[in-house]
Amino acid sequence: MKKLGTLALTVTLLAAGAANAAEVLEEVKVQTTGKSTGSMTGMMIGGVGGPIGALIGAGIGALFGGTAQETTGLSERAYKVRIADGHEKIVRSSEELVIGEEVDVRGRRAFRTSDMAVADKSTYRNAYSYRD
Repeated sequence: MKKLGTLALTVTLLAAGAANAAEVLEEVKVQTTGKSTGSMTGMMIGGVGGPIGALIGAGIGALFGGTAQETTGLSERAYKVRIADGHEKIVRSSEELVIGEEVDVRGRRAFRTSDMAVADKSTYRNAYSYRD
C-alpha cells in the first residue's frame, strides 16, 4: 500500500507541469555540452590514476570543455527570465526571444505566450520524451 501511495504522488507531481508567466531579461550563453563532454573525457583519462584521478580528471575536463566550447563560439543560447513570483531563472527556448517579451515557462523551457496552445499539444504528444 505504501508503494501505491508513493506512485500516485509521483505521477501527480509529474503530470502537474504548471506554466508560469515570465519576462525575458537577457540572453545568456551556456556551455553545458562542452562541460559534460570534457568531464567524461577527463574522467576516462584520469581513471588511469584510480578513483581520485578520475574525479580530478572530470573536474579539469569540465573546466576545459566549457572553455573550449566558449572559445570556439559554439555556446548554446539560453535566456534569463524573471518569473511572476520575482525570482530569476535561466531557461532555454527553441525560438529566438526578444528582451522584455512575455513568455510562459514550463520546467526549463520558455514558450511564447501566443504559442502556448501549440506548446501544450507538443508537450502532451511527447510526454515520455526528455526533450520537453
